[in-house]
Amino acid sequence: MDFSSLAIGQEIGSCTINVSRADLVRYAGASGDFNPIHFNERIARDVELPGVIAHGMFTMGAAVQLVSDWAGDPGAVLDYQTRFTRPVPVPDTDAGAQIAVVGVIGALDAEQSTARVDLTVTSGGQKVLVKAQAVVKVA
Repeated sequence: MDFSSLAIGQEIGSCTINVSRADLVRYAGASGDFNPIHFNERIARDVELPGVIAHGMFTMGAAVQLVSDWAGDPGAVLDYQTRFTRPVPVPDTDAGAQIAVVGVIGALDAEQSTARVDLTVTSGGQKVLVKAQAVVKVA
């Protein structure tokens, strides 16, 4: 990727991430986050959630993979921030949930050779992350 070939508003790519209940169990084991709202339907509904939901950090991490793939090096991602706006319900079906991610160049800094990638992250037609932005060092 060449810095001079980038333009504000340019799409870097898009993807759909499929999320199953099994993915949530694996993430709980890897992260140590065993909050039962991420695997127990009854408890999730008891606290007025729509059902079992994905971990926020799982959603955040899955979304930034698009940027890492585009950059070609996960180490090129210098900063990544977001705000969580809605949970991602994960039904107990083979289809699970889908998270759609679209990345667009939001800003360029020629002095630092960095690009800010703005991510639109949705599930079920609703934005689940807002102000999802990654700063990438461009070779």
